[in-house]
Amino acid sequence: MEHRAVGASGLSVSALSVGTLHWGADTDEHEAREILEVLLEAGGTTLDTTAGIGVGEEVLGRLLGDVVAREHVRVVAKAGVDGELVAPRVDPSRGRLMASLDRTLRRLGTDHVDLWLVQAWSRHVPLEETLSALEWAQRSGRARYTGVSNYSGWQTARAATLAPELVATSVEWSLVARGPEREVAPAAAALGLGVLAWAPLGRGVLTGKYRGGTPADSRAAAAHLSGFVAPHLTARARRVVEGLVTAADGLGCSPQELALAWLLGHDVVASAVTGPRTAAQLRGTLGAVGLPVPEEIVAVLDEVSDQA
Repeated sequence: MEHRAVGASGLSVSALSVGTLHWGADTDEHEAREILEVLLEAGGTTLDTTAGIGVGEEVLGRLLGDVVAREHVRVVAKAGVDGELVAPRVDPSRGRLMASLDRTLRRLGTDHVDLWLVQAWSRHVPLEETLSALEWAQRSGRARYTGVSNYSGWQTARAATLAPELVATSVEWSLVARGPEREVAPAAAALGLGVLAWAPLGRGVLTGKYRGGTPADSRAAAAHLSGFVAPHLTARARRVVEGLVTAADGLGCSPQELALAWLLGHDVVASAVTGPRTAAQLRGTLGAVGLPVPEEIVAVLDEVSDQA
């Protein structure tokens, strides 16, 4: 698998990362183990975790050292929110962030993470205070690199100006969520930050699975996840999906492979953070890395998704 530098830093990550948010819940530990094995067999190295929501960190901690040696993977961890996935509580205060990272390290059974991100902006906490926790994490060796997540363009620029050691920003970016292209991506490119794109398959919508309705085993059918998928179950998103499916059929690949290849075609993207619930779902995305997408197909996808 291709590995990419995170912005202008010396940190490299695999073009496809695996998110562990649902491990231990929608994905049991046996399936999580198989997902990790598939990622490693494909040459992937990068795992994304979230503190405060779910038990994915605990599951990953039990697999590290068993399935793979800690030094052979890149662990991206986040802090600053907790509670429910759809409406989390935000608290990026220094004390809360520091305590959260120490808990993350205990759950993972390691003394450091490779990249630590503050997960959300808060107007109730001074940015300087939030950034001081990131600086502490690096100075203490708990985090090799740091960055931000879900910041707007101006927020990203402000944070990177105050803390030039930041190397990454993580935002939702896909064919049905192209907002980052207006401000975040240009800011990241100008400031030397790499982008970790989460929900690169539009929260599952870009697989095409919802074209004929809502499958019983899908996220949209699950009470605790339906609100997460709902924003992309719109008429506009359906038009994007239809265009994507048609283009994928013409190229002889799956919609999810083409959607990921389109995203990875943006130079500022260091990694697309997928959230497969099964190993089979992960296998269905691996062909995206290195998939050649003709310029005319890129133009068509850009046009059909322009307002997404």
